[in-house]
Amino acid sequence: MNRRLGVLIAFVALASGLLLASALSYPLGSKIAIRDMQDNPQVAIVLGVIFWVCLTLAGSSLAVRMPGGVVVDVAFAPVIAAVSVGGPAAAVWVGLVGTTQGRELRRQVPWYGVVANHCGIMAPAILSAFAMQWIQRVFTLLSFPSSLSHIVDFVATVGGAAIYFLLNVLITSAVISLRDGDSVAKQIRTSGGAYLSMLALAPVAWLMAQMYVTAGWWAVLLFAVPLYTTRLAYRRFVEVREMFTETVSSLAEAVDKRDKFTSGHSHRVQEIAMDIGRAMKVSDVELEALEWGGLLHDIGKIGVPDSVLLKQERLTREERATMNAHPVLGAEIIAPVKHLAAELPIIRHHHEWFNGSGYPDRLVGDEIPKLARILHVADAFEAMTAARPYRMTPLTPEQALVELRKFGGIQFDPNVVDAFVRTRWARGLSDPGRDESRDVPLIGQAAGAIAGLSAGTTSSGAAT
Repeated sequence: MNRRLGVLIAFVALASGLLLASALSYPLGSKIAIRDMQDNPQVAIVLGVIFWVCLTLAGSSLAVRMPGGVVVDVAFAPVIAAVSVGGPAAAVWVGLVGTTQGRELRRQVPWYGVVANHCGIMAPAILSAFAMQWIQRVFTLLSFPSSLSHIVDFVATVGGAAIYFLLNVLITSAVISLRDGDSVAKQIRTSGGAYLSMLALAPVAWLMAQMYVTAGWWAVLLFAVPLYTTRLAYRRFVEVREMFTETVSSLAEAVDKRDKFTSGHSHRVQEIAMDIGRAMKVSDVELEALEWGGLLHDIGKIGVPDSVLLKQERLTREERATMNAHPVLGAEIIAPVKHLAAELPIIRHHHEWFNGSGYPDRLVGDEIPKLARILHVADAFEAMTAARPYRMTPLTPEQALVELRKFGGIQFDPNVVDAFVRTRWARGLSDPGRDESRDVPLIGQAAGAIAGLSAGTTSSGAAT
């Protein structure tokens, strides 16, 4: 546990402790009592608390881990319903006991994670209870008709649920971002769909509370069906994204494996490109585009014949033209997939040169999309440090860095090369700097020898 995370958890725990002491000074709301036990009201209240704790435990057991690392469940609805009928004191019990998960009992969560999880639920639940009481008092002061009390309860419950939701999301995202080194905004965006569907349970929580008070505890059990359906929606969201990721990864691997020299190439390029993106502090949306673009940048090679793709001798002018068409073909293949619209410029332009001598559109400098410039450096470094038919002995990482520096401003964006030097791939390497003399490029073959083509010469084997 890092220091900043420890400070955050300590602060949340301290605030939760103060709120707990304040909440326990309030008696449990009489509405939480089990119906038809008027002759023993204290027992009815205790049984009511136990009922809501058990219902919350059931909701907590249906947890789903989202892509960003956030674990969501359907306990939101019973927590809000319990707070609505039981007040701040009920929030303490459902927050401390009702949100216990099996992975905590199996010690799969470190102690500070358990503290963060329970405090991140209990504290917002207590504050939401106070908010519900405050909203109801406001309506009372406004002399709102008692015949419309259900509307008051609805507004109070939904208002309190919104406060609980915002605080819980903020605390959870902050803890995970400090744990994993990501931004809070990224955590919220990654699991935004699940968060919004959780907030949509607020009216369901109000209905649960109303049915509990008017019909009895058994009527609340009818809500198991919509809650479980919501849980299935969480799970399906994760499954669809995982399926998409696995499909794209398998497709990229299939393309790479057509050539024994490039197996795993796209995954390595993806890792390098994302590290460069992080060093350049690109947005989360751009980082995700690098993730998919890195995997799919060579998808156009599906349309390159084996006689060209696997040729170990020099390519003819016509064969080089066929090979150089793969970025355009790749963009055409991906274009119908609307979800990958952000990746199209990366796929089409990852072989553009900074000085305008690249392909397919001979873009210059900043005309080349930033993410394509990042991928170009990643692609070149991976190609130089791996064996290829035209160069069986790969360059060392240090030699490859020399080449990147030499051709900064010619083939590569110098700023991207600077960012690459700050990644783990260049850690410990001797950096020749940006002002070294530019000799004949070792990477010229790997980049396609564009200048040679214009003079009517042929280039060496296909580059990646």
